Amino acid sequence: MTPIDMANFTYHMNLMPNIFSKTTQDIKVSVIPAYLEEQSEPQDHVYVWAYTVQVENLSDQQVQLVNRYWRITDAMGQVQEVRGAGVVGEQPVLKPGEGFRYTSGTSLPTSSGLMMGEYEMKGASGEYFPIVVPPFSLDSPHQSQRPN
Repeated sequence: MTPIDMANFTYHMNLMPNIFSKTTQDIKVSVIPAYLEEQSEPQDHVYVWAYTVQVENLSDQQVQLVNRYWRITDAMGQVQEVRGAGVVGEQPVLKPGEGFRYTSGTSLPTSSGLMMGEYEMKGASGEYFPIVVPPFSLDSPHQSQRPN
């Protein structure tokens, strides 16, 4: 894993209009969702989004992202829950001041939705603790109004 230049990343993240951030126990999670028009098929009720997540260790101890939990709600209120080890096949270890960025995706049968979640982190002394992933909206140009 290559450490991220946090000053440069933070600058670019601040320029993004749809960034969602939350800091829990000195771990900052920022998310930028993006609607993928080229992969979506609205006529078939398939809407696809990518989301880029940045996890920043602002603490003075090493931590590891061990597990993830996602709650994905579409515009009709249908909920999908996803649990699993790590993110994108990795369980990154972050030293103080380091960050980890990844991009993943999701699809919904509706033109908008909401995602939120949690990461289970492991501290240097072996303790496990939850980190909140902020709720973020999945919006598309195909919705008549922006409820999120």
